Amino acid sequence: MCGVRGNPDVKAFLKRTVADPLLQQLRQGITPSKLALSLALGLTLGAFPVLGVTTLLCAAVALALRLNQPAIQVANYAAYPLQLGLFLPFFQLGAWVFGAEPVSFSLEQVRGELAADLWGTVARYWTANLRAVGAWAIVAPAAGLLLFLVLRRVLSLLPLPAAEPDAAVPAK
Repeated sequence: MCGVRGNPDVKAFLKRTVADPLLQQLRQGITPSKLALSLALGLTLGAFPVLGVTTLLCAAVALALRLNQPAIQVANYAAYPLQLGLFLPFFQLGAWVFGAEPVSFSLEQVRGELAADLWGTVARYWTANLRAVGAWAIVAPAAGLLLFLVLRRVLSLLPLPAAEPDAAVPAK
């Protein structure tokens, strides 16, 4: 099994798509704390168990908190596999937390139900989805805080080049 360390293509991809854009944001003046908050909230909100709303949710939060819109959206999009992976666990946790019967379904089943009757399917899973949102609301603050603390530490360790002297200021 070949990890990131042994695969130059993966390293180059991660550098180009993750490290370089983050360094560019830091060079443009965003603080490591603000960038860490943008990324942590993007990842946390990106795991919200309602499909199709995370982009707007992240945009609204970034606007309200004056955070970096590109960073929060990149983190949101990066969280899409996480959202899909946590969808069923949030449904199950929601059922457990709120004392409801766990919903038994598969993605194929839901896809077929949605194709046959969109609004009927939405109505059928409405309360289960609300419980999943409740479970996410219980988990999200701690997960977001942990992500923020880790990301802030990592970002503060990134080597930033010294500020270049302003060419418009004449030397004395």
